[in-house]
Amino acid sequence: MEKRYYFDTSIWLDLFENRDEPNRPKGKQIRDLVKKIIQENDIILFSDQNFVELNDLGYPVWEIKNRLGELEMMILFIEATKKETSKARDLSKKRGVPRGDAVHALLARRYNAIFIALDRDFQQLLDIVSPWRPQDLTS
Repeated sequence: MEKRYYFDTSIWLDLFENRDEPNRPKGKQIRDLVKKIIQENDIILFSDQNFVELNDLGYPVWEIKNRLGELEMMILFIEATKKETSKARDLSKKRGVPRGDAVHALLARRYNAIFIALDRDFQQLLDIVSPWRPQDLTS
């Protein structure tokens, strides 16, 4: 059975911008994971929340679509429901996490996806989803 992966928006940025840091090659690690996903014919979920966040960070629609086009065969586009966005607002207030992060967690749970994130905010959402680092899945 194919696996589903859901990337937090910061992971997409690491991939798009090849964001490596000294002693922390984040861009390389996510590229290695994407290669593994391709080899295993698995799926990457891309949500409306990812789209909004990337657009808010200055990526125009055409550029997001262009960058995703390279991965077109393995991308499944998903959308948050009104119930999920409402629940995310509630979680954001109660747990002090960004609403978008709560949406990501809820979507990853609904789709039973392996959630890829480095953001510490997700430690407040462990009852919803357990985040994995890219390097934990390729070594």
